[in-house]
Amino acid sequence: MSTPVRTCVLSREEAPREGLIRLAVSPEGEVLPDVRAKAPGRGAWIGVSKVELEMAQAKGKLRGALARAFKGAKLSVPGDLGDRIAAALERGALDRLGLEARSGHLVTGSERIEKAARAGRLHMLLHAGDARADGAAKLAQAWRVGSESEGSGLKGLALPVSRTILSLALGRENVVHAGLTDAQAARRVREALDRWLHFIGPECATVPCETGSQGASALGAAGVKENEGF
Repeated sequence: MSTPVRTCVLSREEAPREGLIRLAVSPEGEVLPDVRAKAPGRGAWIGVSKVELEMAQAKGKLRGALARAFKGAKLSVPGDLGDRIAAALERGALDRLGLEARSGHLVTGSERIEKAARAGRLHMLLHAGDARADGAAKLAQAWRVGSESEGSGLKGLALPVSRTILSLALGRENVVHAGLTDAQAARRVREALDRWLHFIGPECATVPCETGSQGASALGAAGVKENEGF
């Protein structure tokens, strides 16, 4: 089955729709993010970062691109559209983590994560943005040992949210680290994180717990095993 492809209205580059962000128009003509691609009617797709979107908006290119995409309809483009998209993507990623937690695919707590990592059951490792570097490094080392990847760049990914926000998203207390123990759950989380981190860009994200870039490009070695087949 072929993957649906869409074209970014700004860059004109084609990409699978799962990696792009859909914009829709409200009944009042306001352009709004539709990150779940569920809103009725015509949509416009973007694949650029928040910085690129805001630059295009400042130069008037975004309005022109949207006018063409929506066939000249009267549009109202909010000045904080980039912030709204970022917030929607963050909410989507955290909601996905919450769903996986409720499905039993996610473990929290350093001891439980380390045990799963050393047993070879860990498929993704995440940290709150304010996690201690030594704690994150210890779990990453356990993951490398358990997955027989010692000497590789495999490590966890520091999310651009604090432990308070991560705890609220998962419905648990004081979540500093989280691990996915199901390969398909890790794939689903990765897809949500890819879009969010790509859009906000490394300049908007927190510094990782370990050295390395903090963007979607870091997900190969930081946060998820590359040999999972997705």
